Amino acid sequence: MTTTDIMTIALRPRVERRPIRRILARPETGAFVAALAVLVFFSIYTNTFLTLPGAGVWLESASTFGIMAVAVALLMIGGEFDLSAGVMTGFTALIVGILTTQFGLNIWVAAVISLIVALAIGALNGYVVMRTGLPSFIVTLGTFFVLAGADLAVTKLLTGQVSIQGMAKVPNYDSIQPLFGSSITIGGGVFYVSVVWWIVVTAIATWVLLRTRAGNWIFAVGGALNSSRQVGVPVMKTKIGLFMTTAGAAWLVGMISLFRTSTVQANTGVGQEFIYIICAVVGGCLLTGGYGSAVGAALGALIYGMVFQGITFAQWDTNWLRTVLGAMLLLAVFLNHWVRRRASGGAQ
Repeated sequence: MTTTDIMTIALRPRVERRPIRRILARPETGAFVAALAVLVFFSIYTNTFLTLPGAGVWLESASTFGIMAVAVALLMIGGEFDLSAGVMTGFTALIVGILTTQFGLNIWVAAVISLIVALAIGALNGYVVMRTGLPSFIVTLGTFFVLAGADLAVTKLLTGQVSIQGMAKVPNYDSIQPLFGSSITIGGGVFYVSVVWWIVVTAIATWVLLRTRAGNWIFAVGGALNSSRQVGVPVMKTKIGLFMTTAGAAWLVGMISLFRTSTVQANTGVGQEFIYIICAVVGGCLLTGGYGSAVGAALGALIYGMVFQGITFAQWDTNWLRTVLGAMLLLAVFLNHWVRRRASGGAQ
């Protein structure tokens, strides 16, 4: 084992040997308990929540947020934020829509071009952050406004409206649609392929974080940046890779949204970047970096999906959703702080 590996492993949150503290020290523990509580509450309060039709609805809602929350969690563990993550989902879908409907490009080629553009923007975000030393919050906020403006202006310029419709009529649409927008019906419930993508993304991210050298680097650059540089961790490579991962996840969600509905609005995804961050924080990620898990972020998204649809099933006023999200964020921050103190024996 190299010096770099020893150092980066040491930077990970310490986990006590005693079973209770070991469980408390896991970033996803609080999210798991909260998800179970939400599930039980709405299952008792409503008649449809725990049925197969009901489960299909809130799993579909949670899946796309879950894909992005996992990618955002990796970036937050690495000590950075990406406020362009939400608008990027609509941006990538619009690229495919415009290239196919306005220029007649093959839909598979358009999807690949969209992915390349997304990864390039993610790499640019990371490069600018690392080269200038500016906070990623500011850099990606700028990217957010650039993409949001381009989505509206370019779409309206080329199509005369602020949406792309009629994607189902594009040649070869039927060959790519099942990959991103297909669904199956089980017991009256509709379950979309996005749930499978969510599980796969979470599994891969968990493996990278816990079983690879890259995972060590992610924890290291988020927890002790200067020390990471001193022992040879490729800081720039790691951070740029994280921004590209977030952009790639946004492309995936954009494709899921596009091929599930065969349409995309110019404002798709705008404002959702804060939901991704909330899901990651509820899942145990610290805003200061260096701590968190992919599973926790996935559970945070599950909580959001269940709360969002649970409010609908309960026939409550959905305008309360943002209030609930704010309360969840504050509670998660306090809970994560308390859990870490308990797990470390009150030393922090």
